[in-house]
Amino acid sequence: MHPQQRHPAARSIGWTIFLSRWLQAPLYLGLIVAQGVYVWQFMRELYHLVMDIGHLTESSIMLLVLGLVDVVMVANLLIMVIIGGYETFVSRIDLEGHPDQPEWLSHVNANVLKVKLAMSIVGISSIHLLRTFIDAEKYTEKTLLWQTVIHLTFVVSAVALALIDRMSIAKHAPRTEYEAQAAPAVRSPA
Repeated sequence: MHPQQRHPAARSIGWTIFLSRWLQAPLYLGLIVAQGVYVWQFMRELYHLVMDIGHLTESSIMLLVLGLVDVVMVANLLIMVIIGGYETFVSRIDLEGHPDQPEWLSHVNANVLKVKLAMSIVGISSIHLLRTFIDAEKYTEKTLLWQTVIHLTFVVSAVALALIDRMSIAKHAPRTEYEAQAAPAVRSPA
């Protein structure tokens, strides 16, 4: 049935549902505000590092630098969610030909976004785990064990998402010329 031939109420409900995606726009704008908070946090930690440089031990410097890296990784995660989520779920961002267009944005979809987010979470978890191990004497064995288990859970989840995405792509990808030649010919019944 052609869309114009559908019942007017069905068309109205459909358009209302379609337009409801714009309710997510304020969420992405709120994440931009959160990004600003992370910039403020980064500057505070950087200021502390520079001003106290003469009084810090090597491990203290390393912990502060890991804190900076952690803030940057969370900020990267926010950018992926803001841009990728908006592009995937709300509306296209017209950046064609823009020299600063992120490379990954040209092929973003919900699966790609999930895998990228999972990998970012693994990276952030790695930084937190490294910070804990550098300062291990401050933590109990139970805390160290649970942080390691949680990190490994993130790793396994990210690998599982990547494998599922890869299998999904392989299932729907057209065969290459080599694969078509290598596949046995299907004979039609005589």
